[in-house]
Amino acid sequence: MSDYETIKFEQTGPIARITLNRPDAANGMNDTMTRELADVARRCDTAATKVVVLTGSGRFFCAGGDLKSFASAPDRGLHIKGVANDLHRAISSFSRMGAVLIVAVNGTAAGAGFSIAVTGDLVLAAESASFTMAYTKVGLSPDGSSSYFLPRLIGITKTKELMLTNRVLSAQVAAEWGLVTEVVPDEELAARADALAEKMAATCSGSNETVKALMLSTFNSGLEEQMEFESRLIAERANSADGREGVDAFMAKRKPKFS
Repeated sequence: MSDYETIKFEQTGPIARITLNRPDAANGMNDTMTRELADVARRCDTAATKVVVLTGSGRFFCAGGDLKSFASAPDRGLHIKGVANDLHRAISSFSRMGAVLIVAVNGTAAGAGFSIAVTGDLVLAAESASFTMAYTKVGLSPDGSSSYFLPRLIGITKTKELMLTNRVLSAQVAAEWGLVTEVVPDEELAARADALAEKMAATCSGSNETVKALMLSTFNSGLEEQMEFESRLIAERANSADGREGVDAFMAKRKPKFS
């Protein structure tokens, strides 16, 4: 365990585990948490890490920004801008790193908690988990990449509904909308996240990184541009050690041994 004040971080071989750890404050994000999250995300952005599991401690995944800390700041706008900037650095690292990000939503994900939950490459949700934007309820506006990822995941109309009405989605409805990969019983969430992390740790990290890069570019590229990107990346993979190993293993009818 490393010495963070608001999060727990543990690295076991290629698997990193991050736990938002302010249970008495519903894992609300203050300036310390977002600063530490940006730092730990940067630490995970290495070839040694193939999987990152992100979850929360206690009953909440994350209730969003810590409004109590915001209210006490001399300049609220400047303070919140700094908090958002650090959160955005963390999300950028998670989104662009080669490692697969598994988010295990153990309870309520509100505001920035909702935002960061849906940035996961694979999102597991406990049956009791819920999702709500909640920003406009307190006169604020969305951050944490939600205005980027949500329209791409569920479209503009449903995104506006969530942001304007603060509708609360159950885990099951979130899964039906395509925001959640899998819903599992509360008591099985941690074990399921660990099993999925072990499974992904055995896969080819270079291929996973390429998938993430392709998904980030797809809505900003035309057809031919995206296909050119695909052809260049698959050629790189074919010439890589893991690419050669994967094809050779398939031809030899054996399990590949990826680096």
